[in-house]
Amino acid sequence: MAEHWFELSQTVILGAGLFATAASLRTDTKERKIQNLFDLTAAHREIWSVLYDRPQLNRILEANPDLARHPVTPEEELFVHFLILHLRTSFKARLNGLEFDDDAVGADIRDFFSRPIPRRLWENSKKFQDEAFVKFVESHL
Repeated sequence: MAEHWFELSQTVILGAGLFATAASLRTDTKERKIQNLFDLTAAHREIWSVLYDRPQLNRILEANPDLARHPVTPEEELFVHFLILHLRTSFKARLNGLEFDDDAVGADIRDFFSRPIPRRLWENSKKFQDEAFVKFVESHL
């Protein structure tokens, strides 16, 4: 034992260093996930705040808009597509370990896409989305 004290101390120090690195990586990963959740929440808030700045977009949330007399406007279409892109980003983040309340997300999807304008635009847009994302959204409708 006396002959190998140097190798033993190197092994102990190396093991302690690996343990510290693993603990640091775990902490960094947790902090990154929390920051990603904050960033996603900020993006969500920013998109939805557009409705307050542009009241003409409120028709998107109407239960019975007269689409025959007043077709979907380019501005309405753009807003809904931004939401679809945001939902897709959230979906991809979820696949990569970001945690969500699945029941709340499902209820949001059902509520939003049950309205005529978002539903029509989703039907037009889904052919441009990847299959897993379309299945995810459709499973909540």
